[in-house]
Amino acid sequence: MATTRKAKRMPAHVFGFLSQRNRAGLIRARSSLPRILRMTLGAIGAFWIAESIWGHSQPIFAATSALVSLGFGASTTVRKTAEVALGCTLGVALGDILMHWFGQGIWQAALVMSLSLVVARYLDSGAIFSTQLGMQSALVVLLPISVDGPFARSIDALTGSLLALLVIVFWPTDPRRSPVSALSDLFKELSEALLECAWAIRDDDRRAAFHALIKTRGTQKHLDMLPAAFRASKEIAMISPTGRRHRHELNRLSKRFNHYDWAARNSRVFARRLASVLSNSALTPEGAQTLAPLMRELSEAVNTMAHSVRETTVAGQRKYEKSAQLQLEGVAAQLDPRALGVEGLQGEGLVLLLRPMVVDLLEAAGREHQEAIDVLPKLS
Repeated sequence: MATTRKAKRMPAHVFGFLSQRNRAGLIRARSSLPRILRMTLGAIGAFWIAESIWGHSQPIFAATSALVSLGFGASTTVRKTAEVALGCTLGVALGDILMHWFGQGIWQAALVMSLSLVVARYLDSGAIFSTQLGMQSALVVLLPISVDGPFARSIDALTGSLLALLVIVFWPTDPRRSPVSALSDLFKELSEALLECAWAIRDDDRRAAFHALIKTRGTQKHLDMLPAAFRASKEIAMISPTGRRHRHELNRLSKRFNHYDWAARNSRVFARRLASVLSNSALTPEGAQTLAPLMRELSEAVNTMAHSVRETTVAGQRKYEKSAQLQLEGVAAQLDPRALGVEGLQGEGLVLLLRPMVVDLLEAAGREHQEAIDVLPKLS
């Protein structure tokens, strides 16, 4: 009996894998609910318009063109939606025209698809546009002839595409969502890396410094996401009536991208140098005693910047941004190797590497360049 019960028991690693997949699936489904509602509204709404208003029977192309145009993707923008919608509409129209000339059948479908893909590649280089145009034109030839007339399917596809564009404009996703998420993750990871640097200095642990270096390198994936996220968000904020209130904020954050990038790069240089300094035992105990708390303060300031971008109100953003500026200025004012009691060429070089990083962080938090530089103590 014991053996049977043991055999039936699920292995721990399998249970853990299934549990993790279940959590990820629930999170993904919950976060996709707004988009699912938009897709449903677009597809069913287009079908209803084509059937009830245009009087078409079984207008499946109205629903499919709306559904495909509003489909899941990294970011559904007006441009991407228009590209997919145009591909669907042109594909159906081209299929209708070629079917009128050549008739229906397998070889006609092959000819229609080939010609459609040639036309698609001539008109646009987008892969989505070409795929939709070729697929829709082939379906028109392969499916039974519509009883509503030769170009009824083209009208259905156009109906679905236009409705999808209206849904995107008047029911957009939060334009702040993608860039704010990437920025928040960037600051959070950078804050954790700087805290690990503080622990490495406190414990004279070069392995912790290497861990901090790995974490600073992990910030690159968030930086890579930001340019496209800002472009898509500003596009939505410019066109959508409900997103216009975010235009100023998005412009303000996007203009600081270079400072985010430079601060992250400087953090990698610092962590790499710290690992070398600790490996060579080039930091005195007195210097470590003053530098470790300074790194913790810097980590807290970056964490405050993460809070500032996550705030939904302008007042909250300004409050956290001002707090981050004061924290960073407090760190910047101490960045003098002699005042910190750091001795030796390698130790002093470590402190000097922090100066450009803190200047970039101050500018990322909203300070002007000269204001950020003026906070630094003069070096003799």
